[in-house]
Amino acid sequence: MADSKLEFGIVGLGRMGANLSLQALEKGITVAGFDLREIPADLIRAGMIRSPDYSGFRSLLSPPRAVFLYIPAGPAVDNVIEDLASNLEPGDIIVDGGNSYWGDSIRRHRRLSERGLHFIDLGTSGGIEGARQGACFMAGGDTDPVRHIETVLLKLATPGGYVHAGPSGAGHFTKLVHNGIEFGMLQAIAEGIGLLKNYRNELDIAEILGCWRHGSVIRSWLIDLMAESYRDEGGLDQIPAFVDDTGEVNWLVNDALHMEVPIPVISQSVMQLFTSRDDKKYWARAIAMMRHGFGGHAFGASEPVERERREGRVGGFVQNTDKELG
Repeated sequence: MADSKLEFGIVGLGRMGANLSLQALEKGITVAGFDLREIPADLIRAGMIRSPDYSGFRSLLSPPRAVFLYIPAGPAVDNVIEDLASNLEPGDIIVDGGNSYWGDSIRRHRRLSERGLHFIDLGTSGGIEGARQGACFMAGGDTDPVRHIETVLLKLATPGGYVHAGPSGAGHFTKLVHNGIEFGMLQAIAEGIGLLKNYRNELDIAEILGCWRHGSVIRSWLIDLMAESYRDEGGLDQIPAFVDDTGEVNWLVNDALHMEVPIPVISQSVMQLFTSRDDKKYWARAIAMMRHGFGGHAFGASEPVERERREGRVGGFVQNTDKELG
């Protein structure tokens, strides 16, 4: 794809699709867009060409055409792919930049190949800021169509933030593993904050997080976000404890079971999200019921039990029995 003719189509102009489009338009890339809703005015002002429907890409783009999808994973992706495939020509390329399951991407690649169309699964990371300033792309697909869109991807990626990860499915699988790692990192940082909050003295957590951003082993974008949000929100007290997610890492846990690959940290991070949503806590009620049955333990908080928990152990762990016990 020569620089004089950098262009692509895009379906789905939500936060990711719109910001990637703005970045592309600012870099001189021609973008034709379609969305079920009205295209945002700032995209039109930036130069986006409005496609009236899926058939519009055929006249607005030069073959072989590349049309990117930035829509939620699921049946909607298949519906859009079918509509696009009916309006594109053999040799054209459909690129799924959303968080689709890698197995679905392999199946879509096979179906489109039978119709002479190319399919690329494009894991996209970096969030809204990355889409606007420079994303991280993980592409899966056949060499020639991937090579055809590489010039555009390299212009939209942060330096070093592009890889052709492998054949069909590899892009979305790589992104899925990335999301699992992300969950584990989020959980570790969150548990660290919990320890800081429960220290015997009140700590200046905002300052500690600020320190960790500079030179520490754990410095990272996530620590940056934690530090900035902690200051902006004045701590954690006003933040709801309910943590929602779209479920992609659940797929990864299931994949790991099939692959017999142990991922205890990632798996536990998913379980912790479930715990955050559990306002009924039937599991805790069941444990309380059984403890009451076998030991007469109180239902709910008990001051004597709390006191025993704090004071029941007199000494510490015995390292050397002969020396410590005389």
